[in-house]
Parts: sequence; C-alpha cells; structure tokens
Amino acid sequence: MNAPARNEEFAKSIPAGVYAETVLSVQHYTDRLFRFRMTRPAGFRFRSGEFAMIGLMVEGKPIYRAYSIASPSWDEELEFFSIKVPDGPLTSHLQKIQPGDIVLMRKKPTGTLVLDALTPGKRLYMFSTGTGIAPFASLIRDPETYEKFEEVILTHTCREVAELKYGLDLVDEIRNDEMLGEIVGDKLRLYSTVTRDDYPFQGRITDLIANGKLFADLGVPAFDPAVDRGMICGSAAMLKDTKELLEKAGLVEGANNKPGEFVIERAFVG
Repeated sequence: MNAPARNEEFAKSIPAGVYAETVLSVQHYTDRLFRFRMTRPAGFRFRSGEFAMIGLMVEGKPIYRAYSIASPSWDEELEFFSIKVPDGPLTSHLQKIQPGDIVLMRKKPTGTLVLDALTPGKRLYMFSTGTGIAPFASLIRDPETYEKFEEVILTHTCREVAELKYGLDLVDEIRNDEMLGEIVGDKLRLYSTVTRDDYPFQGRITDLIANGKLFADLGVPAFDPAVDRGMICGSAAMLKDTKELLEKAGLVEGANNKPGEFVIERAFVG
C-alpha cells in the first residue's frame, strides 16, 4: 500500500463503528519521528492524556495501534506524534500519509494518564522518553492542569538532540500563545536530556533522578509524596525503573478508579 485510497470503494470498506478522518497536515522531524493532525469527529470526546486506537486499511484489512492523543481535549483537530518503524505493520504505512488521506479511529478513547487519576498535589512531574511525550503534549495545553498544580515539570529524554524538537517547539508555542501563555505563565518547565549527543543535560532520566541531578538542575527538593505527583510514559524498562524510584520515595500508584500519587501509561510502545 502506498498512500491510503480516497475513493468511494474505500469508504465502503471502512468497518462499522469506526471514524474515518482526513489528514490535515504532516510534519517529519527526523527519519524516526513525525507528527500529523487530522479532523476530529463531531461526537468524539476524550480527556487530555488519553489514547485512541488509530489505524489504516492495509491490503483490505484494518490495522490499529494505540496512540496517545497529543492535542488537548478542547482542540478542534486531533494530533498524533509517531515513531517510524520500517517494517512495522502500521507505522511503515502511516509514515507515508499526506494531507487528504484517510486515517481510521475507533470510537472509545481510554488511558490512565489523566488528571482524575491523581490525588491533589502541588508539583506534577511528567516523565517521558521518545514519543512518550505525546500524552503530555495534550496535558500541558490543557488549562485544567494549571488549575490543579502550581508547577508542572515535563522531562523528555531522547537519544539524539534532533529528537527533542517536537517538545521544544511545543513549549515555545504554548509560551507564545496569547491565551495559553497567560494561563501557563511560569508554571511549566521543560527538562530535556539526551543519551547519545552532546547537550547541556545528558543521561537517562532514571539515572538523573537516582543521583539527584534532576533536582539540583531544577532547584527543587527530592520527591515528597505530600506535594509531588507523577505521570510516566515511555519504554517498558523506563516505566519499570521510574515506577521503582517513585515508590522508593513513598509515592503510591493510582488508577482511574483509585487515584494515587503517580500513574503509568502501559499501552504505550515506542
């Protein structure tokens, strides 16, 4: 399959109970990362931080993967941030989409990286690696995040400096946005690190937590379950290690039906 088809026959092949949305824009950051925006169905509701199952028709069959929605719940469009996997069943095709193409989306969003899953606190940490920044791209653009927390610290760790651009651009856009900039003020802080290139901040976020450099660089005290809350999205190893560090500091994992002091997005792969 090259570009997804756009004809009437294709429309007839779309499964029942699935949205078929139009790609509006595509931006490639590196040979491994890209983002795209598409139309939002009129009846589609979600909470900032949730994910949806999105997909394409490939050889006559729909293929879906879980993707965090990177746009906030108030946005009129839907944004997604994706890796490119050369032989990936979905991403090998998804990376070729262009404006006007059709992307499928199942109707029910879900996920644990939502504000409702956290107990009240003062400082919110969002720990991300790679495209794990996507749900936080949604949350840092949601005014409710800043109503609930006095300080929001987004950490983004990638292998190379070029892979940080999505997060850096996003924070710049927020600060320059007339409405959001006023709401966010100086509450949002971005802490970007890389593991392979020269950069002011280097290393895995788990190492920087464990050795205290994260706190020293930010000028904040170590984790305190009385005031600090956390959200984690990244590779399986990163989830496990960050979870252990938060639990060691006395924070308790939460869920939608039982809010706690930190939450993990287990559906994420990348």
